Amino acid sequence: MASPAPSVPDTQLNLTADEIALLRHHQVQAAVTAGSSSSRAASRASSQGLLLLDTTSLAALGRHFDHLTSQISARLDYLSEQSAIVAQQQYDNAGNAIVMADAEIARFHDILRQIDELELDFDRIRHIRDIVRSYRQRVEEMEQAVDRSASGHTSGSRHRHRHHHESSGSSRRHRR
Repeated sequence: MASPAPSVPDTQLNLTADEIALLRHHQVQAAVTAGSSSSRAASRASSQGLLLLDTTSLAALGRHFDHLTSQISARLDYLSEQSAIVAQQQYDNAGNAIVMADAEIARFHDILRQIDELELDFDRIRHIRDIVRSYRQRVEEMEQAVDRSASGHTSGSRHRHRHHHESSGSSRRHRR
């Protein structure tokens, strides 16, 4: 019968319980991957809480952990790259949001400027309208005063004056 392979209890390796569980699991995985008859020995050692110290088992376990660290490193690189992409997209989106907000603020200021201009135009036009109304009212009052004074001076010759207006067909009231 062959002598048992050299081993050490995995509890003496200064590992946490989680690390010991990982070591036991990966010791078996490394032996299975290596495809040697040592997989039974590794499985038995793992179930007994032992780390095999023979060169074949340690080399297989070393390659297994190298492969795992390489996979983990590649995954970390990928996730870091994805994280950078997401951060850049968020930065770009924030930048776009700022640009869009600035454009909307500029548009809002332009609208306010147009409102101010229209209000100023409105006030100017209302002022001009009021002046025109005032002059119109004065002109109407003057026409009425002229009509009153004309009818007061010609009260004796009213019939003849009327006849004159009818024949000429012109009247101030109709000319407006």
